[in-house]
Amino acid sequence: MTPPQRQRRTPGQEPPAAADSAGPAPKEGEISNPERLFVIGGDGGGERADLDLVTLIVARADPPVSATPEQAALLRLCAAPLSVAELSAYLSLPFSVVTVLLTDLLATELVQARAPIVRQKVADRTLLEAVMHGLQKL
Repeated sequence: MTPPQRQRRTPGQEPPAAADSAGPAPKEGEISNPERLFVIGGDGGGERADLDLVTLIVARADPPVSATPEQAALLRLCAAPLSVAELSAYLSLPFSVVTVLLTDLLATELVQARAPIVRQKVADRTLLEAVMHGLQKL
């Protein structure tokens, strides 16, 4: 009986047994390594814009030649108002990375951030009474 043979691997290569049990591979367009996110967003050490998931972003200009591919994609998507959550989903990037990219675009005034319309939880009593009186007159 011969002992099992070891296979030589190069650094960074997974062993054959672990590759089978590692689970599903990342989907196309999905970024699985954090180094890539750091390259896209930079260090993010500066102040970030106060953006919420529902903040609407609108492009004010076409992408400049100096824009990164991700910034150019953001500017093309924002021809019509889109929320930060939608942008994050369309680009398959985490919210934090999209926030860093949008902060840079806001600083250069290539995009404009609009706060969402906040509706009152309870309608104004005088407005409800005016509607009720108007309906009674019909």
